[in-house]
Amino acid sequence: MLKKLLGMVEKTHEQEMDCEEVFEVLDIYAEAIVRGEDTTKMLPKVKHHIEMCRDCFEEYEALVRILESPDL
Repeated sequence: MLKKLLGMVEKTHEQEMDCEEVFEVLDIYAEAIVRGEDTTKMLPKVKHHIEMCRDCFEEYEALVRILESPDL
């Protein structure tokens, strides 16, 4: 657990987005992923945040599942 926490601290950037900011653009990010776009260049702070934040990652996964649903 401590090793994981230290790893997260190492990955922390000086300027990061908080969950509220990420939620505002998460739909755009998820749509870009589904289209196969390179989000590393397009929205790097969002990508970094969802790699670090379990809640935002779960929301992102749910959006991707909806967008990839054959019912759409």
